[in-house]
Amino acid sequence: MRLVARLLSVRGPRVPSGWFRRASASARLSTATVPRPFRWKMPKSNFAEPSDTSEGQVSGAQVIAQALKTQGVEYMFGIVGIPVTEIAFAAQELGIRYIGMRNEQAACYAASAIGYLTGRPGVCLVVSGPGLIHALGGMANANMNCWPLLVIGGSSERNQETMGAFQEFPQVEACRLYSKFSAQPASVEAIPSVIEKAVRSSIYGRPGACYVDIPADFVNLLVNVNSIKYTECCMSPPVSMAETSAVHMAASVIRNAKQPLLIIGKGAAYAHAEENIRKLVEQCKLPFLPTPMGKGVVPDNHPNCVGAARSRALQFADVIVLLGARLNWILHFGLPPRYRPDVKFIQVDICAEELGNNVRPAVTLLGDINAVTKQLLEEFDKISWQYPPESKWWETLREKMKSSKAASQELASQKSLPMNYYTVFYHVQEQLPRDCFIVSEGANTMDIGRTVLQNYLPRHRLDAGTFGTMGVGLGFAIAAAVLAKDRSPGQRVICVEGDSAFGFSGMEVETICRYNLPIILLVVNNNGIYQGFDTDTWKEMVKSQDATIVAPPACLLPDSHYEQVMIAFGGKGYFVQTPEELQKSLTQTLADTTKPSLINIMIEPRATRKAQDFHWLTSSKM
Repeated sequence: MRLVARLLSVRGPRVPSGWFRRASASARLSTATVPRPFRWKMPKSNFAEPSDTSEGQVSGAQVIAQALKTQGVEYMFGIVGIPVTEIAFAAQELGIRYIGMRNEQAACYAASAIGYLTGRPGVCLVVSGPGLIHALGGMANANMNCWPLLVIGGSSERNQETMGAFQEFPQVEACRLYSKFSAQPASVEAIPSVIEKAVRSSIYGRPGACYVDIPADFVNLLVNVNSIKYTECCMSPPVSMAETSAVHMAASVIRNAKQPLLIIGKGAAYAHAEENIRKLVEQCKLPFLPTPMGKGVVPDNHPNCVGAARSRALQFADVIVLLGARLNWILHFGLPPRYRPDVKFIQVDICAEELGNNVRPAVTLLGDINAVTKQLLEEFDKISWQYPPESKWWETLREKMKSSKAASQELASQKSLPMNYYTVFYHVQEQLPRDCFIVSEGANTMDIGRTVLQNYLPRHRLDAGTFGTMGVGLGFAIAAAVLAKDRSPGQRVICVEGDSAFGFSGMEVETICRYNLPIILLVVNNNGIYQGFDTDTWKEMVKSQDATIVAPPACLLPDSHYEQVMIAFGGKGYFVQTPEELQKSLTQTLADTTKPSLINIMIEPRATRKAQDFHWLTSSKM
């Protein structure tokens, strides 16, 4: 009967692997029988098996769940099917929250976001073969972002290896390219120690993704409960500090700077370094620039934030302190013309291999961002120093911030319809709760949104990140909303999506509605990827020729009613075309905490960013 179940599957059966075996024994299920809805529940006891099993035995699924619980895992995302369904039931029985998603990639994005937000990996549970392959994108994204993640994938039965087993795939080998650790336990008894090592590996050093492969025959295999030895929960990552001489040198370089700048990266947010970084900013009167997910470590409205003068600050700073930020494409590799040829970088990072990438730093501070920042503060306590607020450098930065804000405000105040990006975001910013999570993805939607939508709290901004991944938005929003619902009831998640970005994981709207998550989706709709066309132009374009021949590849169907997707699943949907409609819909959605909602915001299809100072600023979107 297991073969029948597999033959009925298209990609990954969504019923428990043991269901057909049990049903066959009790009802002699035939292939023509339509099974009744599945109602089996895990038993009340953590380790008890259904009544037909021997006392003192435990299944592989229960061992996996208990091992995860022991390691402090709280959240599991995934799509159940052969052979992992029983694992999800066992996890729920132990109090691990299971969130069923609509695509493994989105589930993996959600689990990785939990890792970033909590410091403990979320679990992504996937079926064998295609299920795992769909999750690889999320694993790669977690590794690039340096976020803890644990993927647990079912695999073929061991005695069928190399025989062409159901969804057989070299999963452990495939995952090594996308993870820090990839392994298959040799036995059910070995599962706890392997899971402990995977969790530990995901959070120690530079965080990242880890994979544990579970053969199908392990899941329901019964072993003696006394043969299982659960590995104690791994300790929190050890806190490393920089060499004292290096800290002294860094402080000296900062004191001698004529035009200093702090760059605060998401590594600083992950390290919970907000208190010490804010003290450093205020004690030394230093200008700072947050990277996209470094926003909120020090509030965006802090007087020393020079985000509105980003280009000027990067181009002319003579000393730059990198706090958990990498000199990759997001920061233009640290090279001219983005930077002065003689700029001195002080790198603070937990990963030794990152130090010296692309440029030779003046000082390297290897260690935990929070601990190293505290060391710097202690150095400045010994010899008090402040960068003069009336300096020419501060004057230059303030002038640029003023002109940039004026240019954005001019665009935002335009009355023409359809609206432009700045008009939309300024109206959104006016009503945003200060403690909300902001999730953002898209091209111009994300780029412009991050300059207008402000963050006041650390780890409250999630976007495309280091890998520049589109499609992460709804998975990230679901993770943030699940966490908010558990730990901060009433806190909202604002997920700002371009219409193209929304399409990657739009069916997760059903997940949002199923769990009634506190999410407001804003789809900024310009009918295309980067830019689109209005309805009349589109109709004229395709009226006499096949759209595959004449429609530009960046086009999407004009005036698509994405809000109807939310309405279809029981949420609230709004289609807005004017500032007044946008304000009204935002007011209503923020006041109603009973249902998730989606506001479909129509903007000018050819709208774009305000003019940039240099042509090379547009070669990278971050």
